[in-house]
Amino acid sequence: MLIYLNFSSSLMSINKETVKKISKLSRIASNEEFENSMIKDLNSILKFVEQLNELNTSNTEPLSSVVDQKLYQRDDVEKKINEKKDILQNSPIKNENYFVVPKIIE
Repeated sequence: MLIYLNFSSSLMSINKETVKKISKLSRIASNEEFENSMIKDLNSILKFVEQLNELNTSNTEPLSSVVDQKLYQRDDVEKKINEKKDILQNSPIKNENYFVVPKIIE
């Protein structure tokens, strides 16, 4: 969850109230140790994002993959798999459209 103070490169820092709100929304039990750890971790992530935002990417082409390999595209072929009549042939007791199983609740 990135919260921008404004649209510049400055991101706000995470505080204890923010961690408590995130914990409540995600239904994660928190304590003092957890909150302090999360504040440290989330602020380090935001610091890294700020470093990434400083990079000049204006002359960089977008990538869909880092691997220089074409994807093999196969033809879509319809296969008849798990058809009801074939599956019901395995039923020990025949019924029109269902498996018949022994009653387990009396």
